[in-house]
Amino acid sequence: MKKILATGAAVVGVLGLAAVPAEAGSAAAPGVQIRRVQYDSPGPDRGTNRSLNAEWVEIHNYSRHTRQLRGYTLRDRTGYTYTFRWFRLRPHRSVFVHTGRGHDDRRHVYWDRRWYVWNNDSDTATLRNRRGGLVDRCSWHDRHHPQHQGGWIWC
Repeated sequence: MKKILATGAAVVGVLGLAAVPAEAGSAAAPGVQIRRVQYDSPGPDRGTNRSLNAEWVEIHNYSRHTRQLRGYTLRDRTGYTYTFRWFRLRPHRSVFVHTGRGHDDRRHVYWDRRWYVWNNDSDTATLRNRRGGLVDRCSWHDRHHPQHQGGWIWC
C-alpha cells in the first residue's frame, strides 16, 4: 500500500473524521473504543522506523473493568490487519498500536510493518473482537471537519 504524500499547505491542511458507532447488538466489549488516529506521521514519509511508529491508533478502555483484547483485530480499508496477542487493557487506560517495529508493553504494541498503513487523504480504522463482531470504526475524509488536528483525529 502506498501512503498518499501531501505537500505544502496540504500537509498542514485540513482532513477530518466521521466516526461511526459500533453496530447495535455487536458482541463488543463495552467501553473499548478507538479514541484517536495519528494517520500522518510528522515530517517526510521516508519509511524510517521512527516515522512509522509516529503513525498510530489509540484504543481506550472507557469502562471500569479490565478487558482482554486477545484476538481483537485492527484493520484499515485496504485490509492490512493487526491482531492482538494476549493483551489486557486496564480500566480507563489506552494502548497505542504503532505501525513500525518495537517491543510491546502495557501501553504500546507494534504492527512490525516496514511501510505505512493509514492513508492521509481518507481511510477507515476498524476494531473487531475475536469473534469478528464490530467494536468500533473511525473514518476520516472530510477536509473541513473540526476534529482534525494536523495529521491526527479524535474519533
